[in-house]
Amino acid sequence: MNNTTIRSALFVPATRPERIAKALGSGADAVIVDLEDAVADNLKAQARANLDAFLDANPQARVLVRINAPQHEQQAADLALCRRQPGVVAVLLPKAESAAQVELAAACGKPIWPIIESAKGLLELPAIVRAAGVERLTFGALDLGLDLGLASASAAALRILDQARYAILLHSRLAQLAPPLDSVFPDIKNTQGMTRMAADARDMGFGGLLCIHPGQVALIHTAYMPRQEELEWARQVLAAVASGNGVFVVDGQMVDAPVIEHARRILRRAGLPSA
Repeated sequence: MNNTTIRSALFVPATRPERIAKALGSGADAVIVDLEDAVADNLKAQARANLDAFLDANPQARVLVRINAPQHEQQAADLALCRRQPGVVAVLLPKAESAAQVELAAACGKPIWPIIESAKGLLELPAIVRAAGVERLTFGALDLGLDLGLASASAAALRILDQARYAILLHSRLAQLAPPLDSVFPDIKNTQGMTRMAADARDMGFGGLLCIHPGQVALIHTAYMPRQEELEWARQVLAAVASGNGVFVVDGQMVDAPVIEHARRILRRAGLPSA
């Protein structure tokens, strides 16, 4: 399992190559150059050429690429680019619905991040997570909601989408994949909503979120940073562990192995030593 910390993965359209360098400088943990939804069909070849030229001119750059979906006529050319460019470090496979689709993409030699965006994708999760080449799952709430016929942004729709999130978390853990990434938050100006979604994703166990604007990156990172009181509690727990006193109590709570591991995870989220 790849445990690289990715809290934010920022999309940038390949039709705007001047934005790729800006995205790489945004502070996002990962940058995803998009050849799929953000690119009209008549611009697919030009978008791919833009990315190819950028990577040739910037050999130090490292990006992920969202290729076109299975059965799309441009997918083979997208995969050929990913195969030959060392700057492509992983491939996002949209609308993933089978292990065979994942393994076809993985033949390019790069780790695959399937995006679960349909009822069929959810149903096939047990096979998808065990397909060769899968590194972590991602989630497309907008497309999944459309496929399921949900009323967008309604409380009822959110209840259903949370069940999908549970399935993604469960199967990621069973297959020992890297922590999955939650869906994008489409309302760029709604910083409070973005912060709430990031906090929910954190508390659900998602490693981070996909995002569509550089301004969302800092909001996500702040949400994933433990509060000062959490850090102090975690330090107390690990200090008590280091004392070697066996079973003990911190702030009125008995401390056992799960509590100790929780304390270590809090420190790791803050980028601090957790031994």
